[in-house]
Amino acid sequence: MTSNNVATAPADVPVASKLEALLNLQRIDSQLDEIRRVRGDLPEEVRDLEDEIAGYEVRVSKFDEEIAALNDQIKQRKQNAKDAEGLIKRYEDQQQNVRNNREYEAIAKEIELQKLEIQISDKKIKEAQYQIELKNSDIAGTKQRLEERKKDLTNKKTELDVIVGESEADEKKLMEERSTATQPVEDRLLTAYTRIRGNVRNGLAVVTVKRDACGGCFNTVPPQRQADIISHKKIIVCEHCGRVLADVEARIS
Repeated sequence: MTSNNVATAPADVPVASKLEALLNLQRIDSQLDEIRRVRGDLPEEVRDLEDEIAGYEVRVSKFDEEIAALNDQIKQRKQNAKDAEGLIKRYEDQQQNVRNNREYEAIAKEIELQKLEIQISDKKIKEAQYQIELKNSDIAGTKQRLEERKKDLTNKKTELDVIVGESEADEKKLMEERSTATQPVEDRLLTAYTRIRGNVRNGLAVVTVKRDACGGCFNTVPPQRQADIISHKKIIVCEHCGRVLADVEARIS
């Protein structure tokens, strides 16, 4: 067996039958490929939009959580300032009953500390409020993009549903035919067929020789190799692209 042969057929299953089964499977897969080609990038675009929308929703949820945390900080800072005001009033009352300058200065220092606490709280409150404004702005922008993407998704899904609806019955029928068509193909040939289809752009794993050239890559197939292909004694692959060469189409003079 040469390096260009996929397999030599067992005596009980003619190579011609194997090639016929492969050609039939290729015919069905090519029709399925055409149906999916008509859909184009729509399925992928729908998935991308769904992922993008999910990302925006997570982002909005995260902003909401951050705003809630900032509001809690503002609430706590306001309480701190209120507590400090209460202490200042208490300290000021104590100042009226001090016995010496040392006590007066100690209380005055505590009052200054509480005033500083109020200043810090006010500053932190303003900073948090500014952050909330920024995040609300981000939320508004994100929600606008989210609504735009949702509209895009609705349009894309509608377009895809129409296309799928037009070909759904044909695709279902072809999938049933494919299930039947794979049964006479032995496992190793089916594996090779699947591998080749995955490695070529047009999905053609099994082709015929047309006008002395491979029907997949269009490289010339020598006359002797064509004779071997026609004889159907062994499964032969193209030495250039690796596709199975199932037959040679007769030229019309």
